[in-house]
Amino acid sequence: MLHGRGDEQTAVERLLDSARDGDSGVLVIRGEPGAGKSALLRHAAERAGDLRTLRGAGVESEAELPFAALHLLLRGELGRLDALPQAQAEALRGALGLGALAPENRFLIGLAVLSLLAEIAGDGSLLCVVDDAQWVDQASLDALVFAARRLDAEGIALIFATRDAAEPAGLPELVLRGVDRAAATALLPADLAPAVRERILDEADGNPLALLELPAVLTPEQRAGRLAPYTKIPVASRVRQAFLGQITALPEAAQLMLAVLAADDTGSLGVVLRAGEEFGAGIGDLESARRARLVEVAGQEVSFRHPLIRPTAYQNVPLTTALAVHRALAGALDGREHADRRAWHLAAATAAPDEDVAAELVRVAERAQTRAGYAAVAAAYERAAELTPDPDLRSVRLAAAAVAASDGGRFEHADRLADRAGGIGDPLALAHLLQVRAHVQVQQGAYAEAARVIVAGAGRIAPLDPERAAYLYLEAIRCAWFGTAAEPALRAAELMPPVDVPLVGGALGVAAMMGGQVPKAVAFMERLLVDPDISELGIPGRLFLAQVALAAGRPALADEVAARAVADCRARGMDGWLIVGLNARMQALACLGRYRDMIEAQEDGTLLVGDPALLDGPLAFAHAELGDEERGRSGSGAVGAWALGRLELALGRPEAALKAMEPVAGAAYAPFSLFMLPDRVEAALRVRDTAAAETLAGRYAEWAQAVGLPSALAVAARCAALVADDEERFALAVQLHEGGEQPQEEARTRLLYGEWLRRARRRAEARTQLRGALAAFDRLEMSLWAERARAELRLTGDVPAAPRRADDPLSVLTAQERQVVRLAATGASNRDIAAQLYLSPRTVGYHLYKAYPKLGIAARSELAALVAKA
Repeated sequence: MLHGRGDEQTAVERLLDSARDGDSGVLVIRGEPGAGKSALLRHAAERAGDLRTLRGAGVESEAELPFAALHLLLRGELGRLDALPQAQAEALRGALGLGALAPENRFLIGLAVLSLLAEIAGDGSLLCVVDDAQWVDQASLDALVFAARRLDAEGIALIFATRDAAEPAGLPELVLRGVDRAAATALLPADLAPAVRERILDEADGNPLALLELPAVLTPEQRAGRLAPYTKIPVASRVRQAFLGQITALPEAAQLMLAVLAADDTGSLGVVLRAGEEFGAGIGDLESARRARLVEVAGQEVSFRHPLIRPTAYQNVPLTTALAVHRALAGALDGREHADRRAWHLAAATAAPDEDVAAELVRVAERAQTRAGYAAVAAAYERAAELTPDPDLRSVRLAAAAVAASDGGRFEHADRLADRAGGIGDPLALAHLLQVRAHVQVQQGAYAEAARVIVAGAGRIAPLDPERAAYLYLEAIRCAWFGTAAEPALRAAELMPPVDVPLVGGALGVAAMMGGQVPKAVAFMERLLVDPDISELGIPGRLFLAQVALAAGRPALADEVAARAVADCRARGMDGWLIVGLNARMQALACLGRYRDMIEAQEDGTLLVGDPALLDGPLAFAHAELGDEERGRSGSGAVGAWALGRLELALGRPEAALKAMEPVAGAAYAPFSLFMLPDRVEAALRVRDTAAAETLAGRYAEWAQAVGLPSALAVAARCAALVADDEERFALAVQLHEGGEQPQEEARTRLLYGEWLRRARRRAEARTQLRGALAAFDRLEMSLWAERARAELRLTGDVPAAPRRADDPLSVLTAQERQVVRLAATGASNRDIAAQLYLSPRTVGYHLYKAYPKLGIAARSELAALVAKA
């Protein structure tokens, strides 16, 4: 019976009931040590009834071993791996050390976990509980959180128990506070003197474990009321003191055996006994601890009764003994499967620099890298650096740790590691450090500062490795472009080594554009964009190519290249670059008017790596164009400013539009100041600032004429028509738009032309343009712009119909339902769709089940025709 936890028990039981009904759910139970998290997990397991149950737990000493906790959780179900798609099964086997090393695909491992859990649930339901999640290794936690975010219709209840403020974050939570006074009193034994009872109630502060353990260590005299005064200390410390009293009451050999068990992370009775032999301790000493209710033995497994006993037992021995314990465990572990554990125990047993042990940890890092365990890679390199005698090699290993942390999306830690690396002479390591520092700045939205960081440091690399320095300067120019900062871009171009690298020409083109040399810039860019060999480029190179394509007015190519970079990041589990890639892709989609696709891309990124702030600007832009005023105002950075400006313009507030775009309007030819120019032209004319509008239109025309593409020339002609009040240029703009890749801009042109015709009292001609604009706005779901077109049509005497989306039958679906339906229409199976969208096959089936009645169809065979109309 759980006293004082009625509401919490109800929440857990509600989750179990949902799983029985086929709906999945996740819950993170948080609380201080002893709050009752483990007890709630036991309650869940007891109430699971017909649900299959998996139990796992984090172990502090295993926190640096990638996938250790996942292996513990799934070890009884690994026979089901053959039921998974081959790529997923191989990835999970490799991660768990059961097969050949898997490719570097952390997301594929997460998908394999999701698929395996769904397979275990089968046609029934599954309860999966993970205790002490604060000690779960990062690779396991990433895979489990990935699965948790993707749970939908598998009938799975996944519950984590963790300490306050510890991971996992961003999932539904239940926070345990102290139980009330009545429940606390019920937990205490009846033979306590009243004063003692009140003292313990005050000390425990509602903590259930403290209420149970504190009375147990009192002497009969103390229970009767003769308590010595003591200072109030935190509950965890008080409970640990209670456990410490039980431990120190044991013989010394038993205490040593408990220290061995505390340092061990296998839970293997054989390993613990072999290590204990080094201290003359054996099974009898372990039995003493079991009789004292400190440990539990089940077959060949041994564990502590409560998680707080482990740190208490470990801290009970002096440092010299702790070092000897780890050395004994390293000697007790044999076989390839224990290589990483053995290396970490050797490291824990080493108090001074030791290159042999450091080299062992480097091998641990290399193995972890093949299993996409970036957190484990960083930890192993960091500890190897601490044990490295040679200062130059130490810096190189710290740089490797920083790169791993950055690739894994842990930027603050990466920044700290980069600081510790200090002076470094190796050009490759130095280049990596500069990229890490820049990447950290990018994640904070500080693109200009990222460019300056690279420019300030790349000069040290140029004499040693000109080609690597060139790539760094290229990255500086890319960051400067997105940060609308011409100065570091021009400086990077000036310092660029003369190397024969195609991307360098594109970088020089971008820098020239930011310097206002538009024809020269476009000439550089076009040489790069003629049949680019994308397959030869790494992820940073692809993202830069996408940027060059955008600057050259080719958003479709930019989207294609960025999409391939995103797919590569997903395949390798590279969170940090994935977010940068999604950002680049969403910007290209913005220029194509594919706003729903932008939202889907952001949702996909959120499900993969959480809620990245770097995507809030593009997401706000999509919502602004789709008429969601509240979300359209929520973005930040240059794209957020553009989003707000477009929103205000759509609402008919040109002064506010100009003010919103002003912070990023200074650089004439940075990405969003460039793409904002037509919006600023329109807004300036509406506030009767003709001179400004003329200047802005001239800037855009210079770029459009240099790129020479119909879509760019069409918008330039529209701007010129607005400034000159010239119908011929309006007509030219409409003509140039036809069949182009920017339907939203064509609709804007037709709207403005229609407004001009109406003011000229040519109502019939105005209606033709306005109806075309309205149809496009409705098709693109640009509701605010559509309302402007409707209002204009009413002024011509036309009565436009209410907005309809009959031309897009998929508009009634959610974003994920649309993705599933589009793939199903190609003939892909549920399993294939699940693999592409990182869902379980059962969830794919559920989405189709929900989509059919919305679409008014009854069979999968009808999807292709519907999707063709969308």
